[in-house]
Amino acid sequence: MATTMRPIRDTVPFDEAVARILEHTPPIERTERIGLDVAMGRVLAGSITSQSDVPPFDRAAMDGYAVVAEDTFGAGRYAPRSLTCVETVYTGAVPTRALASGQCSQIATGAPMPDGASAVVMVEETERDADTVRIFTPVYPGQHIGRKGADIGVGRAVLSAGTVLNPSRIGALAALGLLDVDVYAQPRVSVLSTGDEIVEPGRPLDPGQIYDINRFTLGSIIPLHGGTVSRHPTALDDLDALSDALDACLTDGDLVVFSGGSSVGERDLILDALTAKGEVLFHGIAVKPGKPTVFGRVGRTPVLGMPGYPTSCLSNAYLLLVPMLRHMARLPRHQPVTRTLPVGQRIVSTTGRHQFYTVRIENGLAVPAFKASGDITSMSQADGYIEIPAQTDLVEKGETVDVKLF
Repeated sequence: MATTMRPIRDTVPFDEAVARILEHTPPIERTERIGLDVAMGRVLAGSITSQSDVPPFDRAAMDGYAVVAEDTFGAGRYAPRSLTCVETVYTGAVPTRALASGQCSQIATGAPMPDGASAVVMVEETERDADTVRIFTPVYPGQHIGRKGADIGVGRAVLSAGTVLNPSRIGALAALGLLDVDVYAQPRVSVLSTGDEIVEPGRPLDPGQIYDINRFTLGSIIPLHGGTVSRHPTALDDLDALSDALDACLTDGDLVVFSGGSSVGERDLILDALTAKGEVLFHGIAVKPGKPTVFGRVGRTPVLGMPGYPTSCLSNAYLLLVPMLRHMARLPRHQPVTRTLPVGQRIVSTTGRHQFYTVRIENGLAVPAFKASGDITSMSQADGYIEIPAQTDLVEKGETVDVKLF
């Protein structure tokens, strides 16, 4: 039976492709309650208002002696003030004696201040003989004391909805006595590889077969940018098989990402399967590598089809999937670490296509690492990538570029 190739006749510019993806990829609305011990990097689903003071009592900010500040006025190295120590207050203990003029209490950092005390003298500025403590420096009222509610007061708005939790913010929640918190759910991403030639690693290869690379590279990127991964068995190049696989992916995913099956061959049937169930929003991007990329929707579920070539698939994951995922997860835009370096040799680009070009950093130079779209070593032996705009056809040796590190 005769077959017909289906070329990609029209491509969308890279920026337009990203804009369409974000337009048709709504943020996740589901929320869940999780423990603070697993809340790192998650996004708050509601504002947090303090129901208590932090700290909950006046406390010593230094090891030393709690005093009535006025008793120390005029103290000096050669004219110390002598006070009587009436007790020792340890961290976690409660004072049992209120201080009167002429008295002091030995106190540990963080311990509650005794009634009547108005300052703390650092232990380095004292000398003790039995119950007599000599003070060598004056202190003013409030000195070396952490006041009740000085950090967080009752009723204060501590964190707002949409805040990404980091260690210090989690610490603030713990300081309020919270054990768990409401956050937005992470997008569930169904990952599917397609193609008769794709074989699970660990099995022997028959002639014409290759190991599945993309399922593992995509599955490694997704958790780093706010998603969870649901891996599905490889789908064969058969319309019914692809249709069934797509149904399974749609069942447990907020987003479906597949690789392969979006190029120009007559057996690339994923377009037919997608069109039968939903709509195709674009097929083909003016980017290199990664031109044969498809994006569509089935109902409200976005579907992103990556090229089968490993380098093309992974580069588009950085350029397209990462911003898409972070938008769904309500995370801020990813800002990779960037180094500005001269190029070690001339790079010729394709005019009209936004190029993602992998490089190694050697002796302070950005050296090309790209081989071919099918060669995963283009990525594995690279330190990062540069982006060459569609209107640029040549980057001369010695020209400075921004290397975005992996």
